[in-house]
Amino acid sequence: MGYDMNRDEILDLFYAEAKNSHKLFNARIITTVDQERFIGILTPKIRKVARDMVAKDSWHKFIADLPHYFFEENQLHAFIISEICDFDFVVSAVERFLPYVDNWATCDQMSPKVFAENPEKLLPYIEKWIKSKHVYTVRFAIVCLMQYFMDDKFDEKYADMVASIKTREYYINMAMAWYFSVGAVKQFNRIVPYFDRLDDWTCGRAIEKAISSYRINSRNKLRLKRLRNKRAKI
Repeated sequence: MGYDMNRDEILDLFYAEAKNSHKLFNARIITTVDQERFIGILTPKIRKVARDMVAKDSWHKFIADLPHYFFEENQLHAFIISEICDFDFVVSAVERFLPYVDNWATCDQMSPKVFAENPEKLLPYIEKWIKSKHVYTVRFAIVCLMQYFMDDKFDEKYADMVASIKTREYYINMAMAWYFSVGAVKQFNRIVPYFDRLDDWTCGRAIEKAISSYRINSRNKLRLKRLRNKRAKI
């Protein structure tokens, strides 16, 4: 193990790059985090710090120290986890971190490279996370199904898992809409029947996202628009 950076050193790096305009921008679009908890760092800067810390093996103390206070600390935590190549360690680190995730950005941008290489090992964890009572743990499970089980590994049982979720939580329903809109792009004929199982709001958002994609042909866009109009009349 190399020298571990302490929190003060990390925050010094962040404050040296901070921009108030970016702090205010993030506070506008990430409404579940108080404005005082933003420093104002561009995402590529945080990713670079994460890559450097992993390369220098200087991250251990940082990710052990939970919870973090600043949004950017949570982002750094997510990006460090995403760079590590040991599946068992990473999935354990993700499980420890997920209860502290409090916004869509950290949730969606935590994308461990090692998960893409081990989808079969990941699946039992997704099946557990999707049943969680914590909003962003459920959202993370949905995003994982979208990222790793939507192409050649797609199976209707995964769409069933997502369609079976019943909640009023905005950030879960938005993830469901995202999942099915991507499904409409990649697995149109197999995914579209699931739209009837979604509530009106989630179905509407999924169709809206799907028909805005240039990867869906005009015929399928017309089918989605007809489905939207049919739902609107019910």
